[in-house]
Amino acid sequence: MKPTNTIFILSDEHNKRIMGSSGHPMIKTPHLDALAQRGTRFTHAYTNCPICVPSRASFATGRYVHEHRYWDNAIAYDGKIPSWGHRLMAQGHRVTSIGKLHYLSGDTARNGFDEEILPMHIVEGVGDLLGLIRDELPRRKGAANLGPEAGPGESEYTRYDRAIADETVKWLTNEAVKYSHKPWALYVGFVAPHFPLIAPPEYYNLYPVDQVPFPDMYAKDQRPRHPFTDAMRLSMCYDEAFDTSMVRRAIAAYFGLVTFMDHNVGRILSALESLGLMDNTRVVYTSDHGDNLGTRGMWGKSTMYEESAGIPMIIAGPDVPQGMVCETPVSLVDAFPTYLQSMGVDAQPEDADLPGVSLIDIANGFAPLRTVLSEYHAAASITGTSMILRAQYKYIHYVGLPPMLFNLDADPFERQDLGRDPQYAKVIVECEAALRRVVNPDQANANAKADQTALIEKHGGKDAILGKGTFRYSPPPGVKAGYH
Repeated sequence: MKPTNTIFILSDEHNKRIMGSSGHPMIKTPHLDALAQRGTRFTHAYTNCPICVPSRASFATGRYVHEHRYWDNAIAYDGKIPSWGHRLMAQGHRVTSIGKLHYLSGDTARNGFDEEILPMHIVEGVGDLLGLIRDELPRRKGAANLGPEAGPGESEYTRYDRAIADETVKWLTNEAVKYSHKPWALYVGFVAPHFPLIAPPEYYNLYPVDQVPFPDMYAKDQRPRHPFTDAMRLSMCYDEAFDTSMVRRAIAAYFGLVTFMDHNVGRILSALESLGLMDNTRVVYTSDHGDNLGTRGMWGKSTMYEESAGIPMIIAGPDVPQGMVCETPVSLVDAFPTYLQSMGVDAQPEDADLPGVSLIDIANGFAPLRTVLSEYHAAASITGTSMILRAQYKYIHYVGLPPMLFNLDADPFERQDLGRDPQYAKVIVECEAALRRVVNPDQANANAKADQTALIEKHGGKDAILGKGTFRYSPPPGVKAGYH
């Protein structure tokens, strides 16, 4: 296989269902759809953690959350575990990052890059300390702004994404040629469609509010009950301020942000084409996690439902089957071996235990049988959560609480939780055994809470953190976080 340049484009909070090539009847994503048509789209792609910082640490290191122990949005990647970037740099490849990373801070070489352009890292090198508190979940009152603010307009995030696209096109135009002697690696991190749900008017207006679909199971008497999600709704009180008009504005704005993001992806793909780089570059598009988007009365991420834990994943370029849809489960840890294989770099012996497999091999039908794992130990979680797929079943394990079980073949929208159905007791036992072959969920839960407790004490204790408050989302470079 010929080594080529390799670009990963990582968006933020893109629900995998909201893409034309995924079958959505309304969304306009022409550039992502074209990428899927000339490559392979993975239907069962998952984040390794449905929140920003841990998922990006798994993307960087190729390791699951319980292995790297960057548990939440206050414990961020710090370079102590080698990344794919470190491996590529050691072999003389140019490795450039543009846009959101969400690592500890901008120490470029430590992070595994030759250069970071417009990087976003955790706020003040500290991040979301409030998310460390999990014994009595704090009310995150700022979440209630999501509905009232939703609609057309510009935000610091839309301005940031435009700048990221500008810098990427500039780098491809002016810098890529300098490294043509050896394949280069480029990482591009957009923030759309992450909230605030404020979309540029030309994109928002593509989706009339009276025509956008209403969230599934949104009515209060339709929302499934479980101790984990009940507690999360009270802490992440996104929905409490919503009325019907806000719901529709929020959906329209999210759709608009997806199409805005697609436009920025299109700018990158057009630059590759016009510069003659397309035939010597593999492109991967994915997202760090999804968005519940009002389904079951939940917004944001942090759950193991398909809307939140599922992500889009597309790869295109040389040696990748065209127009293919692949049902083999994949996840963000597959980025590490994909970068290495795509660029012709041999894996190091110390990486032999990495759980990922190159997406190029998977697309070509060479994937071994394995378990894809997602975990959550972060904000608004009363206990540790682990999710695996086993045949048609999705099994969600909550330490100390009842599990969830869904038959994704018969129930792709997860409307019927079988986790407490006695008829499925044997399936649940088999699924839990499969999970425990990958992770000890009890030990992971204990490790996460121990690390978080130590960090709480380091920052003056729970009362000090509660007194300071937190921010709703990490601001782009040069913008101060607004605490509440």
